[in-house]
Amino acid sequence: MWADHFDGPLEDVFDLQDKVAVSVAGVIEAALQAAEIRRTADRPTNDLTAYDLYLRALATINSQTRERNLKALGLLNQAIAIDPHYGPALAWAAHCHMRLNINGWTDEPETARRKAVDLARQALQVGGNDPDVLANAPFVLARFGEDIGSMMALLDGALALNPSFALGWVRSGLLRMWAGQPDTAIEHVQTSLRLSPRERQGTPFDAIGHVYFFKRQFDEAAANLLLAIQHDPGFPIPYRALAACYAHMGRLEEARGIVARLRAITPEVVPNLSYLRDPEHRELLLSGLRLAAGETE
Repeated sequence: MWADHFDGPLEDVFDLQDKVAVSVAGVIEAALQAAEIRRTADRPTNDLTAYDLYLRALATINSQTRERNLKALGLLNQAIAIDPHYGPALAWAAHCHMRLNINGWTDEPETARRKAVDLARQALQVGGNDPDVLANAPFVLARFGEDIGSMMALLDGALALNPSFALGWVRSGLLRMWAGQPDTAIEHVQTSLRLSPRERQGTPFDAIGHVYFFKRQFDEAAANLLLAIQHDPGFPIPYRALAACYAHMGRLEEARGIVARLRAITPEVVPNLSYLRDPEHRELLLSGLRLAAGETE
């Protein structure tokens, strides 16, 4: 499951030992979870516990389409019905409702927003020391306007509990990007990729693409956003950033082609960007999206 090598001076052998341990744990954690998901998928559906339902939901949620998001949410709701205090299931259910809201996949976006926030707060109340909860619940709350400094502190707690938590590093990187800290954001996402190079956790290429976009390094942004789309073609967010990126590069025909592909996934081309705390970042993305979509204001 793991192969790598490390070089260092003998006098730093204990630091080297720590680096090896963190790296091995980062790879093995994702591989073991994938094995557990496969084991659960092979079990008959009439023999399911809350944990099995949770694992089935994780297997479904990795591909971001409306149908798979709703399927995952249904499985998580079953797990929560069995165990109402199941923190990770509550946190992922909050994440599913967040997706319905931000991806334009519901006719009742405000209802989805309220459910996402309520479930995230419940998850923190019942599972505040679980790294999965501390990665997902603050992510949802920050997306909907909670104080981002406090949410980053909770995510820092998840990483203190589990420094090998690849998904936690992606979530942390995204929050830093939303907070207007692109250099820290890319450092955290790259840490995730080093820890889990095979089982990629979260949306690392989308996050890296956004960071380069906000740094106005549009060539690098486009390359990573294309990787994000290739990895998950049903995920709307990288399409928006890529369309804006092409627009700012003067590649309007390609930008409009990306918008056409985006419209096949969601009707919401220009979303609410209030989660971006830096006004310059908001304006850069908004102006590029409007140009790509042919909007004048």
